Amino acid sequence: MKQQRITDNLAQLLEVLPPAVRDPLERLSSLDDLLEIVTDLGRVAEARFPGRVVELGTTPVGEFELQYVVERIGEFGKDNRAGIERTLHRISAIRNRMGKIVGLTCRIGRAVYGTIDIIQDVVESGKSILLLGRPGMGKTTKLREVARVLSLEARKRVVIVDTSNEIAGDGDIPHPAIGRARRMQVAEPALQHAVMIEAVENHMPEVVVIDEIGVEAEAFAARTIAERGVQLIGTAHGNSLENLLMNPTLSDLVGGIQAVTLSDDEARRRGTQKTVLERKAPPTFDVVIEIMDVDKLAIHHEVGETVDRMLRGQRARPEIRIRNAYGDIEVLQRDAGSPSVGVMADERLRDREREAGPFDTIGRAEDAEEPPAGSRDRQKSLRHPPRTIRVFPYGINRSRLDRAILDGGHPAVVTRDIQDADIVIALKSSYRREPPKMREGAARKLPTYVVKSNTYSQIATAMRDAFQSDVFEKGDTQDALREAEEGARRAKETGEPVELRPQNSYVRRLQHQIVEREDLLSESVGTEPRRRVRILSNA
Repeated sequence: MKQQRITDNLAQLLEVLPPAVRDPLERLSSLDDLLEIVTDLGRVAEARFPGRVVELGTTPVGEFELQYVVERIGEFGKDNRAGIERTLHRISAIRNRMGKIVGLTCRIGRAVYGTIDIIQDVVESGKSILLLGRPGMGKTTKLREVARVLSLEARKRVVIVDTSNEIAGDGDIPHPAIGRARRMQVAEPALQHAVMIEAVENHMPEVVVIDEIGVEAEAFAARTIAERGVQLIGTAHGNSLENLLMNPTLSDLVGGIQAVTLSDDEARRRGTQKTVLERKAPPTFDVVIEIMDVDKLAIHHEVGETVDRMLRGQRARPEIRIRNAYGDIEVLQRDAGSPSVGVMADERLRDREREAGPFDTIGRAEDAEEPPAGSRDRQKSLRHPPRTIRVFPYGINRSRLDRAILDGGHPAVVTRDIQDADIVIALKSSYRREPPKMREGAARKLPTYVVKSNTYSQIATAMRDAFQSDVFEKGDTQDALREAEEGARRAKETGEPVELRPQNSYVRRLQHQIVEREDLLSESVGTEPRRRVRILSNA
């Protein structure tokens, strides 16, 4: 893992604070995780940390304290933001109806070097990337590091459109945290879209970095930049791709939505109403990254395909990456990549595994608290995944079947030809009529799973039953049972708990029986599809 370094220029911020606020702040034991300092007229100043707030002294803030800060910082722009020259700190003002400043929020700006190693392969791919997440999750910090890495290490021409001087700091000389990237300042927020276009037309960038795309004009400018072949790295208001899709102003960033009326035959084939929602255009951004936590990201590698699935009522299945307690990067869940988990999707995922050299674990990695050695064992097992099962549906709603395959994490692909099928899933009313396809399946002795109705729950249950039966290769089950025997032996020798690899409920039940025969206790831990057996101790 790349070692992270943090530069916060905190001493320069402390110098602009009045003594009544600065002195109590300096007496605190640690300011490493300080988020912001809030000074409101007539109230005691506060220092805010993650999960806690500390009052600074007992004297309420007066006009003198507010003016003390204002005189020592840069000028406030039309967005009521100012800064301290050559630093990344941001001071925002609250004004009364007459325009007088009655409150200040001093947000701590930090340059964190090494923070994008978790997504560096995506950043260097040349694709346009949109970052989403709650305030305080580090979106701007990652943008700053992206600019530095692409301009210094990748030697690309990078231009930053810095609306509030938050990315490169206050003053005319940008902060060194952006590397060799060039910074274009914006006179007022309403002109951000114009500066975005100007950056492309006048300065020939290979990469444009933009923070907080928030209005329709900026979304249109972003599309214009992407269509000119420039890599765009930006952030937008919204916590997730689903939020963004429902935002009429910004949905164009991921392709937009339009209502389409289907023919009767097409609606019947899809099993939907005649009027459906569909994606209107190619997405502006190729990749969307949701920042779920500081060290946990959800990556939608194929935004167009993901949006199509969501509009059909299917759940998005992004790639989940974390940085665990040991500093290693793990992939907890792989991106489905297409509406059905088919052969092409499996090949794309295997290609991604081969290309992901810097990562220690690919696929269903263990929890962050487990040691790296377990990660290597898990990675070895994932090089031999169970074979893909071909499912032939008869009378079954296709979109619900696709969703059941995705949600269950089943290695399956839907086939239209019963000659290629490994199993059959059929609707009871259709199966009773014994059509030629069903007779053909019976002649081939294909396992057949019958559902009473076309509901998602019944289809999902049928798929789960299929993958808990002998459809799985015998060799896979035997390997899992041998692992349980070896785990029981290790638990007896060391007296320490032993966790086995994730298995389906049918195999877990067999593993529990083996552990019980060895006079040991066991339990199932985790959630599907990563639920696994933990061998505890002597019974």
